[in-house]
Amino acid sequence: MNTLISSIPSPSISYFDLGPVRVHFYALFILTGIIVAILIANSRLVKRGGPSGAALDISLWAVPFGIVGGRIFHVITHPNDYFFEGADLTAVFRIWEGGLAIYGALALGAVGAWLGARSSGVRFASFLDAVAPGVLIAQALGRWGNYFNNELFGTPTDLPWGLEIAQDNAAYPAGLPAGVLFHPTFIYESLWSLAGAAALLLLDRKFELRWGKLFALYLIFYSTGRLWVESIRIDPSEYILGLRLNIWSALFGITVGIVIFCVQRKNHPGLETSVLVSKSQKSLDDNADEVESKLS
Repeated sequence: MNTLISSIPSPSISYFDLGPVRVHFYALFILTGIIVAILIANSRLVKRGGPSGAALDISLWAVPFGIVGGRIFHVITHPNDYFFEGADLTAVFRIWEGGLAIYGALALGAVGAWLGARSSGVRFASFLDAVAPGVLIAQALGRWGNYFNNELFGTPTDLPWGLEIAQDNAAYPAGLPAGVLFHPTFIYESLWSLAGAAALLLLDRKFELRWGKLFALYLIFYSTGRLWVESIRIDPSEYILGLRLNIWSALFGITVGIVIFCVQRKNHPGLETSVLVSKSQKSLDDNADEVESKLS
């Protein structure tokens, strides 16, 4: 193996110009991942009796919310990168340069998905189950944007697939000589996410996991891998009780996934009859909105 692979070189470019438009690889991978996730969710919803295009309608809510949530969480957890004397505060909004936190995107994206599902007449849990494998594939693609940005690598390693990082990179650890190789955490997380997508599809095919149970397994699987990846990353991070903030986020993700799975397994032991909200349920929701409106 050592004769075949000695290291992984880092890209020397992070964008290309298409006429007057500058296309950043980070944004390109994120966008591609979003499209793939929507296509997968739409196909899975249609196979379960949902209307074609419902996944896109819901995503028109979920994606903007997710991007905003991911950016807010990233900026809050990396304040020193954006708020210092002489800082260009417009950098807070330049998401194409990198900096979308997955857990922030999941949290606020779920709010958008709930709003979109509600307006589309699709069960919120049904959409989450349908999109879960696609989200993992989107995350696998998105991590390659970090590769082109030369960021979020791990601790030094002498493994043959160590990642080359230029010594003048701002994230290069002070005191280390040039030529040190680092764990390519983007590859680890990308492979873990692809394996997770395959596992979710197989489990869903065998057990027909519905009512949010498949999404719960997504949270557990992804967060478990993220625990290990975070433990070897060396990029700056806020610490709470000696642990990186995203390790706490991953632990929270695992906990939420377990709770959702257990609660939904107890409340919905049977098969899902439809991905659509029943007319009676929709009528109750509409009446509740009307009463709330009158009270306010």
